Amino acid sequence: MRFSIDTGAICASALLFSCATASALKGRNVERRQSTGPIAPKVFIIDMFGPEGDVWYGIPEFDLLEMNVTVPGFSPLYPDAHCTADGQICQLITGESEINAAVTMSSLVASPLFDLTSTYFFIAGIAGVNPEVATLGSVTFARYAVQVALQYEFDPREIPANYSTGYIPQGSVVPNEYPQSIYGTEVFEVNDALRSLAVGFAQTASLNDSAAAVAYRALYSTSDLYTAATMPPSVVECDVATSDVYFSGSILSSVFENTTKLFTNGSGVYCSTAQEDNATLEALLRGAVNNLTDFSRIIVMRTSSDFDRQWPGEEATFNLFYADQGGFEPAIENIYLAGVKVVMGIVDGWNSTFAAGVNATNYIGDILGSLGGTPDFG
Repeated sequence: MRFSIDTGAICASALLFSCATASALKGRNVERRQSTGPIAPKVFIIDMFGPEGDVWYGIPEFDLLEMNVTVPGFSPLYPDAHCTADGQICQLITGESEINAAVTMSSLVASPLFDLTSTYFFIAGIAGVNPEVATLGSVTFARYAVQVALQYEFDPREIPANYSTGYIPQGSVVPNEYPQSIYGTEVFEVNDALRSLAVGFAQTASLNDSAAAVAYRALYSTSDLYTAATMPPSVVECDVATSDVYFSGSILSSVFENTTKLFTNGSGVYCSTAQEDNATLEALLRGAVNNLTDFSRIIVMRTSSDFDRQWPGEEATFNLFYADQGGFEPAIENIYLAGVKVVMGIVDGWNSTFAAGVNATNYIGDILGSLGGTPDFG
């Protein structure tokens, strides 16, 4: 999850979605799953914090509040998974940051309440966005998730004169040297053929926008680097960076853009900034190693709530703390508007396409090759 810090807007949005959830639950006899056998969802939606999750409630396509399932190990803030009555579509909220995502997803994978062997996992959250690649309100689909902050870090005031940054890959001694010490979570690659199908579904959606976002985009028109930033929201294929550190500004964003290229042998396109995806993917990969999940059935979608760097002439702190970027509400709405097309595309095409799985023509898995095959990065 990531968004520009506007306290009033955040509180108003949180109140709006909390009220929506309360209204949806009011007067409802919510079923809690008992010992009736494991639920085998066709699609499991993964959200990271309240507004991302709440946008799915009270929609016409399906009702996720027909069945609530309390899962041991889930976040104290979000202790339940929510499912349709037939269990075909489920959703959870991990809680923000890598630790929350890792624990929640590991708890899901290990839970006897679910059979996830044929489930499509749909990560659907908001993120910061690189104005060189996409714009506020855009819907991005990733092939790579890169843990960009898994590096040594020096305060830039203490680095040698010939260093371009204080971030040094693990085990290396200079910037831009491939990491010599590998932890295993640095890069994940998901099914590109499945991503293409998801993009096709999402492109049928009419995306939301705001007047404030239109006005803020125009400020980036003074640089040819940021042509993409000035365009209306669209569906974009580009990759996601994971970092618990909520970084912002042109310097750090450029550093992690370079990290994305370095860790993926130049094939990754850095555009979205988030705090959870590598943790979620590691939990799903460990499940796949033990035949509990299918790593070829993962979609990573992030909608763009704020620019990761300032427009030329603006202070980086103003961009993050004070600017009315206008991207938060369109990004939240576009999770549903684009995401529901993906969910229903899978459910409606289950018998013809998705039950058997979508064959991955690219490498899928982690940097270690844990699922077999040879990574095309590293």
